[in-house]
Amino acid sequence: MENMNTQERPETQNQVYQSMEEKVPVMSVGEWMVTLLILIIPIVNIIMLFVWGFGGGVNKTKANYCKASLIWVAIGLILWFTVLSSIMGGMLAAMS
Repeated sequence: MENMNTQERPETQNQVYQSMEEKVPVMSVGEWMVTLLILIIPIVNIIMLFVWGFGGGVNKTKANYCKASLIWVAIGLILWFTVLSSIMGGMLAAMS
């Protein structure tokens, strides 16, 4: 009796897992071309990264890409600020 239950469990789990998988439509090349075109426009790109990353009704792949891009922007800004403040600190120390 136990063997029958253990044999049924993996099949049932696989069926549940398959039915729970998200079916996200694949973005076409044209959609990616428009997305990248919008992202090369200054100021608009940052706004659209937030809209697509955290807004509703956006393809999950595009939303994840936008969130990852925003993380890279934040890392870049932190590094830029760190280097700039180090240079300014060195200049101020040299002046005194």
